[in-house]
Amino acid sequence: MSDTTDTGPVLAADGTPLKKSLSRALRMQKVRALMLIAPLLIFVLVTFIAPIVDMLFRSVENQIVSETLPRTTAALEEWDPDTGELPSDEVFEAAYYDIFIAAERKLHTRLGTRLNYEQTGVSSLFRKSGRGLDDIGEVYQDQFEDLNENWDEARPWAELMSDPDWIAAREAWDEDGAAPMPTYRLQSGISDVLPRTAEAYRIFAEFTQREDEDSPLEEEPWSMVHTALFQDLTEQDVSGYTGPQAAMLQGAAGAVGEFETISFRDGFVEIDEDWLDPEVWQTIQTYSPNYTTGYFLNAVDMQKTPDGPALRDEDERIYGLLFQRTMFMSLVITFSCILLAYPVAYLLSTLPMRKANLLMILVLLPFWTSLLVRTSAWKVMLQQQGVINDVLVWLGLVADESRLVMINNQFGTIVAMTHILLPFMILPMYSVMSTIPPSYVRAAKSLGASNWTAFWRVYFPQSVPGIGAGSILVFILAIGYYITPEIVGGTTGTFISNRIAYHISSSLNWGLAAALGTLLLVVVLGLYWAYDRIVGIDNVKLGG
Repeated sequence: MSDTTDTGPVLAADGTPLKKSLSRALRMQKVRALMLIAPLLIFVLVTFIAPIVDMLFRSVENQIVSETLPRTTAALEEWDPDTGELPSDEVFEAAYYDIFIAAERKLHTRLGTRLNYEQTGVSSLFRKSGRGLDDIGEVYQDQFEDLNENWDEARPWAELMSDPDWIAAREAWDEDGAAPMPTYRLQSGISDVLPRTAEAYRIFAEFTQREDEDSPLEEEPWSMVHTALFQDLTEQDVSGYTGPQAAMLQGAAGAVGEFETISFRDGFVEIDEDWLDPEVWQTIQTYSPNYTTGYFLNAVDMQKTPDGPALRDEDERIYGLLFQRTMFMSLVITFSCILLAYPVAYLLSTLPMRKANLLMILVLLPFWTSLLVRTSAWKVMLQQQGVINDVLVWLGLVADESRLVMINNQFGTIVAMTHILLPFMILPMYSVMSTIPPSYVRAAKSLGASNWTAFWRVYFPQSVPGIGAGSILVFILAIGYYITPEIVGGTTGTFISNRIAYHISSSLNWGLAAALGTLLLVVVLGLYWAYDRIVGIDNVKLGG
């Protein structure tokens, strides 16, 4: 009779099922492995991935226009620039309030700088307007103050516009205490009576508390608030208002019909007649969305227009030329490094170890010298009164009055960068060549091959992975270099990276710099993909 007793699952030493115990052990092993690589992973995310993501975001981010001019951009939605006419008076009114507030917050210059990238002269226009818009408000502010001196005082304004409970809390608030400053609140119903004034005063009061760290109870409102009050009193019926300062408000309502007025359009024209140029408003409208393709269009010598993307004028197309120059010079530098590095790497791999180590020290010696020093040395050697020209004149190969121009051009950049990047080509080649057994070449010769045939058919194919590794390394380093081209390149030997550095450090056009950097990244990835398809990235080796 057979034994059919079910023995159950296999158990571990602690009594748990073996399968469950193994799964738990594997999970713990994966967690430990993840903990080991976590510092490196965090480092890569923070120093590599995060900057790339930030660059991609900056290349399309355009929120400064809509955030700084919210009323203006909304009003411009109904305006058709193709008519050639100026926007309506409502747009000028919205621009008055937006730019006034932006000037108080010191944001109008940043906005002007952003729009100046698209239309020259807008930056100075916004700076001038930030200073001049007070003149519009002062037209009404002075008349209100002549009507009743209380309009020149902070307290009556605060009582008219603010919640009485807030006033009491603000007066009782101890600046040195631990309690937070009371959040500003408008008086209940005042927004229905004076809608423009309530909004303008609220912005003023919140700014005064948060930015100036002062009290609206002690600070007279901006002239913009007086402008808003004039508009409200000409449009609203305040006869039914019975709140604080009702007599003062109703007295002003009866007198505003006699006030001297100025239209917002005329006020802008008095500041600068450029506000009569429809292109200024068209630029604001075009770049009002939160995200834009404008930076990328500029990076490929195009621009946004009402009819869609269009090429810039021929004399303004510089980035396409810079990209072509960068690609061409990087390839020339890479091939120059291959031609110079191959014999050196071959010699290092075939010499006895003692002599090879001595030569390797000479190869590594440039790494122990500052990049700036090496580049400056080439500037001294290549200039028309430099060492090389002096030697050529001394040898009689060049006339003294016909010295060669080898600096501040493409030739100088290629020579200096080839010297700087040459070790990066030699080392990968040497690491591969040192693993090629000499017996292969001897075997080929013993079978009747000539020295050239043995080299070309046997040795060279095995060294190709080292050439590929060195080429990728040198080309990627070359395409992103900017210090050496900046020093020795002049106007015809600079790379696209020099322009990126300029926009980051000088013009502060970070959006365009990010777009150029993104395009450069795409080009590098595209070339990497092409190399993988043609040669195969698996054939790239660093030895072994």
